[in-house]
Amino acid sequence: MPFLIPTTILWVGIAVLLYIYTKHELHLLLCQPHTAFLDTIVPIFSNLVDWLPYLIVVLLLFYRAGWATFMASNLLLTTLIVQPIKHIVHAPRPLTWFAENYPDISLPLVEGVRMNHWLSFPSGHTTTFFALFFCMSIILCAENIKGKYILSFICFLCASFGAYTRIYLSQHFALDIFAGILIAVLSTLLLYYFLVLKTQNTRFWGWRMQKLRK
Repeated sequence: MPFLIPTTILWVGIAVLLYIYTKHELHLLLCQPHTAFLDTIVPIFSNLVDWLPYLIVVLLLFYRAGWATFMASNLLLTTLIVQPIKHIVHAPRPLTWFAENYPDISLPLVEGVRMNHWLSFPSGHTTTFFALFFCMSIILCAENIKGKYILSFICFLCASFGAYTRIYLSQHFALDIFAGILIAVLSTLLLYYFLVLKTQNTRFWGWRMQKLRK
């Protein structure tokens, strides 16, 4: 899977950074410097996962119900995994953590962005970004779409940038991103093997919304 290779490299790279740097050093390294351009586009891109996955699920219903089910199931599964962990760990977000441990350090913040203070680990946005675009990559390859490898790499870039926005905005630490990627990849692979491969040859898989009109 073309999406999986660069994702694995990214995941290992983050693991190396987590080993080399302390928590606060790595966050300050990754969240700076801020620019006016990034301050404008990063919040917009970061919030895409609040509505884009649901739009894509609806659009997939007009193509193949099986793929829509695959994506919707993945979004549900990742939510069921991430949210309990968040509440059990109840980790402080960067703004709260730095205020408690390094009160002399002021994090670079983006004006107008509502800052969260708790439930940092793991990053739900990162999980959704990688689950969404990993699903899209699988669909592109399975349907043998022209330019599928380039499009899959673009999917990886979109997921990676989406994850990075959470650090840039100081909503999450690198460790939160690390865990979010792992959850997204494992849940997507799990559903691919136990949902897609088991049902893609069934009659339901090829059903599409337009058939209601006939």
